[in-house]
Amino acid sequence: MKKHLLWPILLVFMLGTTFAAPKYGGTLVFGVGGDAVHMDPGAASDGNSINVTSNVYDNLLNFKYGTAILEPGLAESYNISSDGLTYTFKLRKGVKFHKTRFYKKANPFTADDVVFTLKRQMDSQHPFFNVSSSGKWVYWGAMDMNNMVESVKKIDTYTVQIKLQQVNVTFLSNLAMHFVSILSKTYAEDMMKKGNANKIDTYPVGTGPFKFMAHKRDDRVVLEANEAYWGGKPYLKRLILRVIPNGSVRAAELQTGAIQVLDFPSPSDIPILQEDPKFKLPNQEGLNVGYLALNMDKAPFDNVLVRKAMAYGINRQEIIDAVYEGFGKVAKNPIPPTMPAYNDDIMDFEYNPAKARELLAEAGYPNGLSSEIWAMPVARPYMPNARKVAEKIQADLDKVGIKLKIVSYEWGTYLSKTRDGEHPMCLLGWTGDNGDPDNFLFNLLGSAAAINKAGNRAFYKSAPFDAQLKLGQTVADPQKRIGYYRKAQEIFHNDVPWVPIAHSIIFQPMYKYVMGYKLNPLGLRQFKEVWLDK
Repeated sequence: MKKHLLWPILLVFMLGTTFAAPKYGGTLVFGVGGDAVHMDPGAASDGNSINVTSNVYDNLLNFKYGTAILEPGLAESYNISSDGLTYTFKLRKGVKFHKTRFYKKANPFTADDVVFTLKRQMDSQHPFFNVSSSGKWVYWGAMDMNNMVESVKKIDTYTVQIKLQQVNVTFLSNLAMHFVSILSKTYAEDMMKKGNANKIDTYPVGTGPFKFMAHKRDDRVVLEANEAYWGGKPYLKRLILRVIPNGSVRAAELQTGAIQVLDFPSPSDIPILQEDPKFKLPNQEGLNVGYLALNMDKAPFDNVLVRKAMAYGINRQEIIDAVYEGFGKVAKNPIPPTMPAYNDDIMDFEYNPAKARELLAEAGYPNGLSSEIWAMPVARPYMPNARKVAEKIQADLDKVGIKLKIVSYEWGTYLSKTRDGEHPMCLLGWTGDNGDPDNFLFNLLGSAAAINKAGNRAFYKSAPFDAQLKLGQTVADPQKRIGYYRKAQEIFHNDVPWVPIAHSIIFQPMYKYVMGYKLNPLGLRQFKEVWLDK
């Protein structure tokens, strides 16, 4: 397989390293902070959904376990034409989609499934374009795939050809992301014939290491080992993703043994768990950013002076100390400092309430203003408690004359409403999907991501910023790419579409008998290699 340039990801750790032979069997209960919104990977855009899809489905290319390095997946190999526009994939033979209690066929994987998976998102006339996600292919649009992919063609049963409209060095890493995980064309069509086409979202059928068994809304998702998995049988017999929204309750459930691994611990619980000899707490600096997006389509945040006043008026170090309890660092850029393209020469906005009041007056608001701040209802790796962050911001900005009302919604509703731009400002964040700075900058801040169910929650549209991203997508030389992305960060800093809040440190508390689990720099929760030493 030809090599593809990927940005090196730092601080990847092997967790639960042991010299004992892995054991088969057992059930692992993984405590998560929120429920899956979608289990159709093309529709999924939140981490809780991706927790499910990344274990049920496979991609043409996969990320090597615990890294951002590409390796063969459902495609055993590929070739790239000399002009960099045509990719020909040779597919793995003998792979079958899951046979489950609700779908009794084990359909073979072929080129038809690859063509179906991609075309349903790119062709508005495709019979499944409006199925499952109502045409809201969030990632497909945010990654600008319609302007990247020209055609997808079946050459033969095990060969697929994808042509690009123009050279794009991020294309292969995009193919390893969840939104182009491969679905079964036959399963989808069978469900449509029965009038149940939406079942591809509620009853997922993939080729991955685990099979979907059950979903009890706001309680749990149950997966079972795919013993016929082409990549080798998983060690675990069963995996339960149990929904426990409150971080302290999740920690208590870990301590009682009701769950064996805790996702997104509250910072206040970390020292307690560290002192308990039953647990291990592997950790790493997260490839993430938590931010406050200012909706530039709405007054007064269409005024750069107001946005700069916000940046000066928020004491972000105090947020790190009080909410993250030191397990993070103040963010000044939209990408994390573990990325080679990070621009550390940028001078951050210091906390300066007097400067904030001065800028508000200059913007035409000498008596201040009123607005809303939207806060997520769930803990995320980049923000352990959005409500508390909102309260700190509310208190800080009150001192400079900005009166804020805190608003929240159920997680799926929150994501939908912010994509539609209903918010004046909102707290959100991002964990990198593929290790490339383009995945942060284009997906979250590019003009193409500011329309049609936006990933760009600031609705930021800057031609100079977009121009740097375009150069970064089409030039393979890594040093040149770094230069373009550094310049893009300068433009972002001057325009202030966000107030970046934090880059967090990720902890994953678990019992010491949970073996083989790797923290993933891309935020993936993967369980094929996990086993229980008890």
